[in-house]
Amino acid sequence: MKTIFRSLLCLLIAVVAACSPKLTFKSVDITGADYAQGFVFKDQEGRNRSLSDFKGQVVALFFGYTQCPDVCPTTLAEFAKIKSDLGASGSKLQILFVSVDPERDTPEVLKAYMANFDPGFLGYSPAPAELEQITKSFKIYYKRVASTAQDPKIYTVDHSAGTYLFDTQGRIRLFSRYGMPADELMQDINALLKEGS
Repeated sequence: MKTIFRSLLCLLIAVVAACSPKLTFKSVDITGADYAQGFVFKDQEGRNRSLSDFKGQVVALFFGYTQCPDVCPTTLAEFAKIKSDLGASGSKLQILFVSVDPERDTPEVLKAYMANFDPGFLGYSPAPAELEQITKSFKIYYKRVASTAQDPKIYTVDHSAGTYLFDTQGRIRLFSRYGMPADELMQDINALLKEGS
């Protein structure tokens, strides 16, 4: 009798799973990836944080630097608009910005920079050794590029420009390429929020 019951239960689970609609995303679906896992960091206010602090929220993780002339401010402004457009659900979207230029991006600089876009956005300026570790873990490319001037303090940083999205349980789910239409990105965020509700 137990064998029959077990077989019926397995059949029922299989039928329910087959009938459940599979989410489709506009971003690259990397669900189950063995990279881009969580990490512990100190935000611009000096508080220790980890992905588990944001349970119930979709987390968008972006690497960049405050003196970036185009990609970084564009991406952060886009996320500020998406958060606003989400209305009441906007509080369930958390933006994390990891600096690839910790030499210039002090916590004070990051705090002022994040406030330009949204006071709830969090910035992290890792120590050089931590930066090496986290960028390797997230498969992020970055390279300091000297300017033509002789001043070593004048430089730019080439870096990967996509955004990682974590679901409301803190699991890596999507990679959004830079330049993806904002409405498509918002659809993906909405889908993750609905999935977690």
